[in-house]
Amino acid sequence: MRRTLAVASGLAVLAASACSAPVPPRSAAAPPATPTGPAVLPAPTGGRPVGTTVLHLTDESRPDPWNPDVDARELKVTLWYPTEQRHGQRAPYMTPQESELFLKGSGIAGVPSGTLSRTRTNAIEDAEPARGKLPLVVLSPGFTKPMSSLTSLAEELASRGYVVAGIDHTYESHVTTLSDGRVAECLACDSDTDPGFGTRVVQGRAADVSFVLDRLPSQWDGSGLIDRSRIAMVGQSIGGAAAVAAMVKDSRVRAGIDMDGTTYARIPRSGFSRPFMFIGSEQHVPGGGDSSWDRDWELLTGWKRWIVVTDADHQAFTDLPLVGPSLGVTPAPGVLPAARAAELTRTYVAAFLDQHLRSRRQPLLDKPSPRFPEVGFCPATCGRS
Repeated sequence: MRRTLAVASGLAVLAASACSAPVPPRSAAAPPATPTGPAVLPAPTGGRPVGTTVLHLTDESRPDPWNPDVDARELKVTLWYPTEQRHGQRAPYMTPQESELFLKGSGIAGVPSGTLSRTRTNAIEDAEPARGKLPLVVLSPGFTKPMSSLTSLAEELASRGYVVAGIDHTYESHVTTLSDGRVAECLACDSDTDPGFGTRVVQGRAADVSFVLDRLPSQWDGSGLIDRSRIAMVGQSIGGAAAVAAMVKDSRVRAGIDMDGTTYARIPRSGFSRPFMFIGSEQHVPGGGDSSWDRDWELLTGWKRWIVVTDADHQAFTDLPLVGPSLGVTPAPGVLPAARAAELTRTYVAAFLDQHLRSRRQPLLDKPSPRFPEVGFCPATCGRS
């Protein structure tokens, strides 16, 4: 089943799939609007300038899981980090070719093919990293999505003093540009109805994460900035499911967040004590359409939170609602506005990381807040009002 990016609830959302919770039915979508000008990602709130750079890493120890003609796993890793540099060239959101292939793969027509390449980011390309020892956060995007779909969150975390390593999982996205300029498209999309597909994806991503953690110290000149005793992982959709798999496989990942992803990795029956947070749409209320969180909640024996955001769609935790207007997509009534969804995502993810990688207690994570009435804590105060 190929995924198409549909105009549902007035937002660009992925069709229901084996890799994500189904999108709850809404009222009929509004017709596409006239595209606006280039999208502008919200400015980071952390106060520190952000730099970014790209690494290309090749794991010679294993063949690519999706391309039988490739005997090594090649990954693109985008790093975001604090810098002292306040001026310079802003990093591109996508190249024109990446924008074209992503829009084509997602079924979006009627807009210039390079539209997303004109999205304005906040990070300075190849800026010199700041000094210090900072926690590392690994990001993993949803199925068919490039890493750029989580740019707003990555920039926010870097501005707050984190190093962020975002992984493009090759052949699982509509487009990944490799080291020599070759473009890898979504070969995994040909297998996504196979039995055990979700499990296969998260196991492969867990291997990708461990390899990146192994190689960063020797492959990035700024790696001295990373405190390797403080590592967390955050992912959206199948990327969130991969956070569970990576933590089960690799003890270096101390804490994790799943943003609206059905889980597949099996947690040991003896339990799992490292901190973990689920944050998602109303599909993930206890007893809702996706039972995987109910199952895994019982096996999480350490610090844990299960947060549901009212009126959030599956893509609310990504940049897609933010760039939607540039594609002629406007939200329907009753859908969480893009700016608010971004604020909630950034705030709760950062609070979790501050508490578990910096030992800074966050009362926001203890109970519902009047600042964020959309947020419910499961199983007590979540669900539809």
